[in-house]
Amino acid sequence: MGFDLEALREAVKTHGNVARVVIAAIKGSSPREVGAAMLVWKNGQSGTIGGGTLEFQAAKAARSQTAHARQTQHALGPDLGQCCGGAVTLLSEIYDLDAVDSLDDTVVARSASNTEMPLAVKRLLAQARGQGLTPEPQLLDGWMIEPVHKPARNLWIWGAGHVGRALVDVLSPLPDLAITWVDTGPERFPETIPAGVTSIPTVKPAELVRHAPRDAEHLVLTYSHTLDLELCNRLLSHDFRFAGLIGSATKWARFRSRLAALGHSPERIARITCPIGDPSLGKHPQMIAVGVAAQVLHPARQNELKKDLSA
Repeated sequence: MGFDLEALREAVKTHGNVARVVIAAIKGSSPREVGAAMLVWKNGQSGTIGGGTLEFQAAKAARSQTAHARQTQHALGPDLGQCCGGAVTLLSEIYDLDAVDSLDDTVVARSASNTEMPLAVKRLLAQARGQGLTPEPQLLDGWMIEPVHKPARNLWIWGAGHVGRALVDVLSPLPDLAITWVDTGPERFPETIPAGVTSIPTVKPAELVRHAPRDAEHLVLTYSHTLDLELCNRLLSHDFRFAGLIGSATKWARFRSRLAALGHSPERIARITCPIGDPSLGKHPQMIAVGVAAQVLHPARQNELKKDLSA
């Protein structure tokens, strides 16, 4: 969780002045954690601070807000009739492009009351910027502190067909993923590419493998078995954190044989996961995407990846 600077910048560019409402502090139970935020503009919003009455009233108040920043307290049970029973402090701020451009790109620290920065905040910022320590989102001596969000994982999706599009629809809203989407031509992509997704049309997609970070994760699902095989070949020669190939057991048996003939060892080939997803969900593109997304995001698989990286 962190301050999503790019999402805020894009919202301001698209909608003009935008209010950002963030949970600054919690007492007791709450529908979301400290640092959860939503963006609100005249006719819409994105993100969530937990839904329900709290979010509805906070969005309504943000649309009529005149002050640059406002800090409010809300008792979820007595005031709002929500079952959580705790209390939250919200910080609501209005941003235009100048305000967004003035923000620090490492840690955003500010006070709704424009008080002088306390020593405790100065020390925390010095540690964050000087020692590379990322602070947790928190309200400290009246100052809201949030690290600027940086996607933690690079995901490359090879193929913009039905399954590729469904996967991008499912995964692109997740803030921890920086998605690179590759296919053979611009006509293969939809007219609108989701925010946070970099689309790359290229006649020879396999040539891009060498530009991928070695800790990137890859999902190979192009329209061509020949291209799929070449991508697997290049990935095995390059390195990756995870690589998954869409296909049947029969397809994977043929690929294993061909990859072995190209000089890859059985142990190396076994690093590619095929099939990907959950076959029990069916073959509809959206169902395939749901299964693959669950596999990519499953905590147990992430623990396995961490072990691989530390080995």
